[in-house]
Amino acid sequence: MRIFVNRWFQRFAAREGIGDKSLLDAVHRAERGLLDADLGGGVIKQRIARSGEGRSGGFRTIILFRLGDHAFFVFGFAKSDRENISKDELKGFRELAKEMRRFDEGQLLKALDSESLWELKDYEQDI
Repeated sequence: MRIFVNRWFQRFAAREGIGDKSLLDAVHRAERGLLDADLGGGVIKQRIARSGEGRSGGFRTIILFRLGDHAFFVFGFAKSDRENISKDELKGFRELAKEMRRFDEGQLLKALDSESLWELKDYEQDI
């Protein structure tokens, strides 16, 4: 599985101190079917713990997810900042998921070269 973060999410994660290991853990849980919320259309919500705390009061991440293929972290928020995403935001994420499913390797490389996407290295897959 290939795991990516977009520019917005990378800034959010850096600002909140969310490391790659936490993101990889969220994807690994999803791969095992442990979804916090399946929002439909290839969009899932996964919780990520704050450092030294549990996941329930931590962060919520929106991931464009296709099992066995890819995961794109596209949005995140602290549970203390907002309750959830809006219906319009969900609609937009579903449209984005549909668009991202059509990305071929050339389009992914272009996004990586332009730094609108970054790929996370999942060392567990190399074992």
